[in-house]
Amino acid sequence: MSDTDQTNEPLTPQQRLESSNPRIIDAGVATITDMETLQACVAYENQHQQRLPILKLLVQRAEGLREES
Repeated sequence: MSDTDQTNEPLTPQQRLESSNPRIIDAGVATITDMETLQACVAYENQHQQRLPILKLLVQRAEGLREES
């Protein structure tokens, strides 16, 4: 793998939430490490699909982030 194949750029909300595989979405949410990213994902989900299970998963992650800080 070359250096051009790797990136340190954070995932976008679309990359975290737009998968047909629930495990990919779970992993995308689990790797959110700050409230700013979490809020961007909530806003993205509200603007696009408004899937209640995904929004609940994001709420759970927010609770986890609050406990960690």
